[in-house]
Amino acid sequence: MMAQHSEAHQKYPPHPTLALLGDWAAAGAIRALDLSLTRFIHTQAPEDDPAVLLAIALTSERNGHGHVCLDLAQALHHPQTLLTRLRDDQPLAQGIRLALARELGALTLTDWVARLRASSAISRAEDARDPVDPRPLVLDGDPERPLLYLRRYWAYEQRIAEGIQGRLQQPLPLPETPLAGLLDTLFQPAGDQAAAPSSSPGPGPDWQRLACALAARSGFFILTGGPGTGKTTTVVRLLALLQRLAAVQGLPALRIELAAPTGKAAARLNESINAQVNALPPPEGIAGEVGPIPTRVKTLHRLLGPRPDSRRFRHHPGNPLAADVVVVDEASMVDVEMMVHLLDALRPEARLILLGDKDQLASVEAGAVLGDLCQRAHRAHYTPDTRDWLARVSGQDVPEAMVDANGGALDQAVAMLRTSHRFSDQGGIGALAARVNDPQQDPRDPDAALAAVRAVFERSAAEPDSQLGRVAAIQLQDEADPRFDEQVREGYAGYLQRLEQAPDDPDASARVDAWAHDILQAQRQFQLLTALRDGPWGVTGLNTRIIQVLRAARLLPGESDAGAPAQRQWFAGRPVLITRNDYTLNLMNGDIGITLPVPVRQNNEVRTVLRVAFPGEAGQVRWVLPSRLQAVETVFAMTVHKSQGSEFEHTALILPDAPNPVLTRELLYTAITRSRRRFTLLYSQASVLGEAITRRVNRDSGLSGRLLRRHPPAPAPSPP
Repeated sequence: MMAQHSEAHQKYPPHPTLALLGDWAAAGAIRALDLSLTRFIHTQAPEDDPAVLLAIALTSERNGHGHVCLDLAQALHHPQTLLTRLRDDQPLAQGIRLALARELGALTLTDWVARLRASSAISRAEDARDPVDPRPLVLDGDPERPLLYLRRYWAYEQRIAEGIQGRLQQPLPLPETPLAGLLDTLFQPAGDQAAAPSSSPGPGPDWQRLACALAARSGFFILTGGPGTGKTTTVVRLLALLQRLAAVQGLPALRIELAAPTGKAAARLNESINAQVNALPPPEGIAGEVGPIPTRVKTLHRLLGPRPDSRRFRHHPGNPLAADVVVVDEASMVDVEMMVHLLDALRPEARLILLGDKDQLASVEAGAVLGDLCQRAHRAHYTPDTRDWLARVSGQDVPEAMVDANGGALDQAVAMLRTSHRFSDQGGIGALAARVNDPQQDPRDPDAALAAVRAVFERSAAEPDSQLGRVAAIQLQDEADPRFDEQVREGYAGYLQRLEQAPDDPDASARVDAWAHDILQAQRQFQLLTALRDGPWGVTGLNTRIIQVLRAARLLPGESDAGAPAQRQWFAGRPVLITRNDYTLNLMNGDIGITLPVPVRQNNEVRTVLRVAFPGEAGQVRWVLPSRLQAVETVFAMTVHKSQGSEFEHTALILPDAPNPVLTRELLYTAITRSRRRFTLLYSQASVLGEAITRRVNRDSGLSGRLLRRHPPAPAPSPP
């Protein structure tokens, strides 16, 4: 054990494991919170076993990096995956990794589990259900994969599983004949090639049609798919189907709520859903009144009703939402805590429909709920009963490779859209995303993965096709490569040059709003993304450099050598990202605004003052004083995580010059799929790109196993 530690540690009992953990905390390998929790349990339980204290610290550390629990077997077999550094631009000292390997190398899985079971601080799963059990950790899982949880996160997982299970087992009477007829109205009738174009051109079944049929019979449903596969189109048709089915059955119109995790995700869904609703075929031949489909999307926080200075919400089991159906878009961004709050706020009979891309980055906070629930989506695992029922009501044949007699109840409530209507996998953005996300990639062969990705870039350079989405790769020589400056100037000039067109009449508010709206639209043309927050390749260093580059090009006001302090100053053209929900201003985490010079009349004089313009509803502009914005950051450069829920015409991703565990396949895929027409990759080391393509995000969780263990498949609705 390490013998030396700081004087601050001396007031605690001189336990060797706590001394070791103290040194790890001082080096940034674990958080102060992880150390404090372990010390507290050591003194209060009390707990002296080094193996237990180490497990407690690692469980808390894993939670801080997005994991719901500590996978004990994984920790023993792959200790290098633990102790993810707190600063993403600074590697951990090799001595810390060696010390961790030494501590874990002295344990076997059987011995470790036995010592955890003997601890007075750790409850077994069967005991943890007792609400008076005070123990702060829970040991769950199975003998091959034991999992250690902080109690709060174990309870979250339990409640999510129970909320989903209850909806999967709900009996929903569904008349097959009306269902089949309504599907024919909303989609191309099966076998009718002269009708409106199918939602799934090419070989294979119409997955949008199949998804609507599956969702109509389930109280819980997931629709997943990549960009351009038609998730919004499908969910609008699904909601129309549910409302028309209610009318056919003489039931009241359904009360429907639409939500998304962030303000920008909600705004995007708002933009796309209106056109889809207007394009629906009219409900002909239905005697009852057909309920409406809402077009206003709320953030999840707004839907649940936040309470000031509290993690609780106004809607909960005692005061549920007055909704029959709740649809949540961009569900990959929803963490376990928010999912619990959402399920708690629903009436037991309310339907929950989740939309999202299972291959995107998971939520910033703990958990990967959508990814956990969609682990088997690619192969579907529909039972023969489900296959036969789908053939009867939809006229579509599920491929035999996707039929599984052992499919579970959750499998029958998940549909994956497989055809992109925006991109082609033959080249450009679609092909690049497909190569990066290829499930057949060998993680042991980054060179092969790199070659496949490079081939897409080379083909795009040789045969550019704007219909496929243009992709380009630029290998930078170093941090000061002028080609980076060129990308920044070209990318941001479009909206910054419009600053010069500012109206000078303070009474022409409509003209000022129109000018601001034009700039907000132009700002969405280009966005630089990065994987890191810290260092020269992170948002802090990049924003400083970009401000200097743009000032040198006279695209921003100020001196070109004032980049660093300008990150925290207000200036015309500064794009800002809201980093914390502000319910007073009705601004949500993730909203983007632009600082603009606005003419105002003061004391009979016209002056120019700075105001921040944010997109409002229905194309309106909302103006906010800079002094009222307390939680913002400059966003010329944005992390890939923060970009989720957004799309830009041209996205550029810059990679650091050294390998980093933050760089994963999911991060690359998310960055690529933020692009609508053009994607540029900026990198300096090919090996960094190759490793990123073959590294996957693995968040420890027991949710999928919990649902698979518990829930046999529900029987398909029988013919009337």
